[in-house]
Amino acid sequence: MRQVTTLTFFSFKTNKFWAFSQMAIAPSQLKNTKGLSFFKFLGTGGGQGFSLRPDFSTYAFLGVWDHLSTYKNCIESHPVFIEYKKKAFIQRDLVLSPIKSHGLWSGQNPFSSNAVNLKKKPSNYKAVVITRATLHWNRLFSFWKSVPAASKAIKNANGIYYYKGIGEWPFIQQATVSIWDNFESVTAFAYKDKAHADIIKRTRQMKWYKEDLFSRFHLLSDTTENL
Repeated sequence: MRQVTTLTFFSFKTNKFWAFSQMAIAPSQLKNTKGLSFFKFLGTGGGQGFSLRPDFSTYAFLGVWDHLSTYKNCIESHPVFIEYKKKAFIQRDLVLSPIKSHGLWSGQNPFSSNAVNLKKKPSNYKAVVITRATLHWNRLFSFWKSVPAASKAIKNANGIYYYKGIGEWPFIQQATVSIWDNFESVTAFAYKDKAHADIIKRTRQMKWYKEDLFSRFHLLSDTTENL
């Protein structure tokens, strides 16, 4: 298998302060991991989509790997993830194959090197969308004022299977991951849903984002393990 992207969620009943502290501590321990070209430790939102309310019981790790076996070896043997497995009670692994990505995340597009033509991929995979944005400080109020409408729009969308807010810094650097039945559902929501179309229009008018990225993937696998 070629390069893959993984999104791993760890859920905690206890050790929540430890999990929160890893957002600052863990990245330095993974800097020179062989086969890992891009990664982020992420908090999650307690609401739907973007959220002002953090979910202190769930954290995520996003990684871009040269091969699925590299990820599996790292998640099972690296000291960072051994500790996560000891302290968490649920681990959920999403393995993703990049389809199309535009924009930037921390000055780069980490998913572009494996982008392929959508028509060449099997149609039986679920579709995954990751959006990410860094907000302008002087646009924070107007952005967060629009969030309830955005959350309601995706909640009512046809074909939505799962969605969660993720991010590096509260209020400023926000992202979402969503799983859909197929890309037709994604396209219908993006271009035909009036509420969502209005939000996209406001995004351009208000110039909320300093940096943003929109990426599509196929969901190769979705597994959950009780630890």
